[in-house]
Amino acid sequence: MNNLWYKDAIIYELYIKGFKDSTSNGRGDFRGLISKLDYLKDLGIDCIWLLPIYPTPAKDDGYDIMDYYNINSDFGTINDFVKLIEESHARGLKVISELVLNHTSDLHPWFQSAKKDKSSPYFDYYVWSDTPDKYKETRIIFTDSETSNWTYCKENGLYYWHRFFYHQPDLNYDNPKVQEEMIRIVDFWLNLGLDGFRVDAVPYLFEEEGTNCENLPKTHEFVKRLRKEIDAKYTDKILLAEANQWPEDLIPYFGDGDEFHMAYNFPLMPRIFMSVKQEHHGPIVDIMQRLPKIPENCQWAIFLRNHDELSLEMVTDEERDYMYNEYAKDRQMRINKGIRRRLAPLMENDRRKIELMYCLLFTLPGTPIIYYGDEIGMGDNIYLGDRNGVRTPMQWSENKNADFSNGNPSQLYAPVSLDPEYNYNSINVDSQVNNPNSLLNFVKSIIKVRKKCNIFGIGKIDFVYPDNKKILVFIREYNDQKILCVFNLSKKSQPVELHISHLNGYIPIELFGDTVFPKIGELPYFLTLSPYGYYLFLLKKDY
Repeated sequence: MNNLWYKDAIIYELYIKGFKDSTSNGRGDFRGLISKLDYLKDLGIDCIWLLPIYPTPAKDDGYDIMDYYNINSDFGTINDFVKLIEESHARGLKVISELVLNHTSDLHPWFQSAKKDKSSPYFDYYVWSDTPDKYKETRIIFTDSETSNWTYCKENGLYYWHRFFYHQPDLNYDNPKVQEEMIRIVDFWLNLGLDGFRVDAVPYLFEEEGTNCENLPKTHEFVKRLRKEIDAKYTDKILLAEANQWPEDLIPYFGDGDEFHMAYNFPLMPRIFMSVKQEHHGPIVDIMQRLPKIPENCQWAIFLRNHDELSLEMVTDEERDYMYNEYAKDRQMRINKGIRRRLAPLMENDRRKIELMYCLLFTLPGTPIIYYGDEIGMGDNIYLGDRNGVRTPMQWSENKNADFSNGNPSQLYAPVSLDPEYNYNSINVDSQVNNPNSLLNFVKSIIKVRKKCNIFGIGKIDFVYPDNKKILVFIREYNDQKILCVFNLSKKSQPVELHISHLNGYIPIELFGDTVFPKIGELPYFLTLSPYGYYLFLLKKDY
């Protein structure tokens, strides 16, 4: 791949069902999304990430797939999907979607056939056992709902393996036919014009006795094969790994630049929240220094929130307790090992903190991902089941149903927000689009700042260590271009003395307003930052 578009991209994750309803049935669809593509183009994003689009019984919001070769009829048809791809491409927008490799729904025809007849050609598509005692060293992921990774099947008297919900049996990747099937599925969607996949639950594809059944060598062998097949047939298609692992286990998913193009930086995400709450730069600096170097053609995907809980798997037990106590005092806000809240509520709807979080997202190394609705500060509903509280309808205006749907409010797949603080009457696109001081327009402005400087997508990072630990400072650098980034993680104004005499002669130009600051010299450089304040300085030798 010569075009490393994903390194400079800004990705926008959206939930088809929750974005825009064109049929008044209370569920979003492809045609609704098409009608809002100009909004996304105007926002400044480069790539749309669609949550699952396949037929599903919807026990896990689409991640339980019944047919890999078709479209959820609630969203439209294959032709509607192709039209979405074409309209997106016409606006210069890429589109990626989900590839759920690890498991199917238990209602998938493969599993329905497998469980009824051991001679079925699909029996070996799944992992079976006479006993639930195999693979004892494997952790349970959904600790709130599952007590075992095995479930008894009364039709054949065997147990089937599942790393997630009991109704999502794992596929058997030791069966070559399963691997071939998945490659055919990838070809089907890429041939329709999709630009790549966010690959779900990658670490769990293979099982092996005496291991924790995660990150096994055979998993990497299959991913290398999948990548090779894609590179041989297509150009500019990407694979983005969802591998919620510690840095040392995460790095191998890049391979030698021949596995995933991108991987989520799960270890970094909770530590951004931790640093802001602790008012200390340590959590961010420590985890960034722990991340090994990745191949030149690879990239981190960085995010603040998404459709799942704010995962606390990649933190210590002590850190997890701290995060719960600070961000989820109400136990209703917790699920599995995470917190089911959106960005604005996590930041107590403090505009200064939200801006700070976005500035960190857009300046730390990697490709930033925005979760739909967070650009306007949408709230959540922690009283909806599972993780559905962060998957409520997009709030477009103060009209009925937040202008998400013209249907009867009782038809909506989930209620629009009526919370006093996040009510759709006040938090919506229409109320913000023409307000120059709105959160939406701030997000647009920081996207423009990022696009001025491709350094953020491809440059290296060097930390500066001020005596005031409430201040985070780093320099992003690529070739001769340098950007100095300074963040106040505290709720109070802070002074900082920067020992940056190695930048003697450079003139800082503040990127949001093109304001020229005094030249850097041999002496310490002094700045004062307002509560949760930030500076992004382009450093010029001559101006």
